[in-house]
Amino acid sequence: MLDLIHQSAFFELTAILLLATLLGYAGHVLKQPLIVIFIAVGVIAGPSLLGLVKSHDHIALLAELGITVLLFLVGLKLDVGLVRSLGKVALITGLGQVLFTSIVGFVIGIAMGLDMVTSIYVSVALTFSSTIIIVKLLTDKKEIDSLHGKIALGFLIVQDFVVVIAMLVITMLAGGEGQAKASITQTLVHFVLLAVLLYIFTKYLATPILTRISRSQELLILFGICWATLLTTTFDYLGLGKELGGLVAGVSLASTAFRETISSRLTSLRDFLLLFFFISIGTKFDLSLIAEQLDAAILFSLFVLIGNPLIVMIILGMMGYRKRTGLLAGLTVAQISEFSLIFIGMGIAFGHVQEEALSLVTFVGLATITASVYMINYSHWLYTFLEPALFVFEKSNVSSEIETQIEELQSQPFDVLLLGRGRYGTAIASNLLKKNKKVLVVDFDPQAVNEWRELGGNAIYGDVSDPGLLDELPLNNIAWIISTIPHTNPSLYSDNPNLTLLSAIREKGYKGKIGMVAHHEKVVRGMRAYDLDMILMPYRDAGTRAVEKMYPQEPSG
Repeated sequence: MLDLIHQSAFFELTAILLLATLLGYAGHVLKQPLIVIFIAVGVIAGPSLLGLVKSHDHIALLAELGITVLLFLVGLKLDVGLVRSLGKVALITGLGQVLFTSIVGFVIGIAMGLDMVTSIYVSVALTFSSTIIIVKLLTDKKEIDSLHGKIALGFLIVQDFVVVIAMLVITMLAGGEGQAKASITQTLVHFVLLAVLLYIFTKYLATPILTRISRSQELLILFGICWATLLTTTFDYLGLGKELGGLVAGVSLASTAFRETISSRLTSLRDFLLLFFFISIGTKFDLSLIAEQLDAAILFSLFVLIGNPLIVMIILGMMGYRKRTGLLAGLTVAQISEFSLIFIGMGIAFGHVQEEALSLVTFVGLATITASVYMINYSHWLYTFLEPALFVFEKSNVSSEIETQIEELQSQPFDVLLLGRGRYGTAIASNLLKKNKKVLVVDFDPQAVNEWRELGGNAIYGDVSDPGLLDELPLNNIAWIISTIPHTNPSLYSDNPNLTLLSAIREKGYKGKIGMVAHHEKVVRGMRAYDLDMILMPYRDAGTRAVEKMYPQEPSG
């Protein structure tokens, strides 16, 4: 059978794609990201098991193109404005996590017998979290616009900038000790010249060129790939590194109006080409080294799964965020990313580290990505389970600040208590104010609370899942309680936060009316068994309202 497969590179490619499809379906059932599946395909198809891969040059070429497209798309998404809008929380949390992970990871590496250079590479590789995985998981859970989602996205962007700096540094040091000074000087000169040329291109040429090219969508995508490979080749020729070239290519087009179009069209191509990158990584994963690397791999994996979330929780707690926000944001860094493997691959290419380092980091990647997917998907259950022990990650004055806010509002009558000021909650509150109704908003996003106060509304910073908060709210003076908290996992009906909240509100003896949001019909069916006065379905209600506007009822008679 293997002889038939190896008769041509195309037969070999067909066998690999068939194996990837079968394992991909299994991974879909197990809710695992394709990164884990693709690496597993490489391990199975590699020399350690089936030995399917013989056309290494073909796989390597497709892998390099996949990395180029990946880095190009990351460059397109490097949004300095988001980091600026989140202010110090993104910067401090991102840099704090990178610094903590690097230092502690280096100490663990030395303690486990790794040499100094390998320890540096491995520790830096452990600092990068997978933007692709986290964004997808948070989007699927409808939490990408939540407070912890915004914080996570902010420090992921900070990590992306660290990736750029790390790649630039190791590229400059690639010439060896004897040539280091000359290499660094030459590299800096090349980099400055390219930076000036690219600045001119971005400011004066990019938009006019893309405007003309965009008349053909196919040509626009072709230009994007061409531009990415052109800069990748140029940077590599000048000794600046292929990886940095792909990133800079994306950054040079990030300020144009066409970045989202290019990004959306290239995403599928990126995912397909990355199959070959992860397969190439998997084929280099030496199963015979597992026994001697097992202790180090397990220790590094536990460090990433536990240590990274802990440092994020500590930093956010010191900055005044609630323990719930700290945990949910912290769980997003409980894995390493595709950049970790790219970074180690650069070290191998420059001769700084050996292949064993790639096997070690690959093992850590498989373990942490697999585990973190479930940790993020079940983050709210984890919070409920761990909540009694998380008080150490919250400033003691947070509760007193909330109590002071509530005392100021206790004597005021309110028509509506709105729990959650997301986009839907904001729309409801704004329309209530137009009807001269007095609204009290509760949200655990300090920015959302401050924005509502600046608009002249009343708001309290607090977590409605905290039973102590409900004890203090002026429930007896409120006619309606509306919760816009989404149920993020309809397959786990018992995990519905609104029903938990409903029980807690009724236990406090509240006699007014209650309305809650539901995004899925399964959740609605379950809610009907409870004593609710109104069930809000944003998409269904918006559709009904749209049709009413399109075809208003004609007056009778």
